[in-house]
Amino acid sequence: MSLKAVIFDFNGVIINDEPIQQRLIEQILIEENLILKKGEFKEVCLGRSDRSCLCDLLNSRGRVLKEEYLTVLLHRKAQGYDQELEKIEKLPLYAGLDDLIFQVRSRDLKLGLVSGAIRKEIELVLERSKLIEQFKVIVAGDDVTKSKPEPDGYLLAVERFNQEYPELNLQPSECLAIEDTPDGIQAAKRAGMQVVGVANTYPFHMMQRLSSWAVDYLSDLELERVQEVYSQKQLQPTIASEC
Repeated sequence: MSLKAVIFDFNGVIINDEPIQQRLIEQILIEENLILKKGEFKEVCLGRSDRSCLCDLLNSRGRVLKEEYLTVLLHRKAQGYDQELEKIEKLPLYAGLDDLIFQVRSRDLKLGLVSGAIRKEIELVLERSKLIEQFKVIVAGDDVTKSKPEPDGYLLAVERFNQEYPELNLQPSECLAIEDTPDGIQAAKRAGMQVVGVANTYPFHMMQRLSSWAVDYLSDLELERVQEVYSQKQLQPTIASEC
């Protein structure tokens, strides 16, 4: 077995935008004459798709929305996200991102992205940060009906890699996911992938308990060491280790 592809999550792995996301969700609820409760954003939304987040928040308040109106709310949020980023001179990308992408590309590994965010938000950040060409495969929240922790997004990414690179014959077990939330880690593991948990959103000890490898920062990830484990076929999905 060998490592062939590295798949990044987006919010919490590429960009540190949790405060922006929370404000936007809060604003949508206010416009619906509702209030976001303390701690509710982290409990309901982190690691899950925007659609799932909004749907659950509104359903818990007795609001049952048609898909068309939910889509309107999501596009309104994306517009707000664009406006928020316009105010920021330098995007809050996580330190070590460029170096890790360079490591991935220099080892001739494929690079992908699986996120619950809608495509418009993802591409906005990747284009502005000049990273859009690096990610040939992107699965956004628009592309799947089931949010993480369901594995659908990761399984679709494998399909798209094989469509893009037919000779790759990629299997989920040949992918490494980089995640920052329990739901994201669970989604990748359910898809049959190994996972690096980065302690950007939750504490290191939680990432270490849930993921195959745990790091405090992206710059701590030793990709060469991970590749060696894949090549030696010594993967033990239930045991976490520190890179």
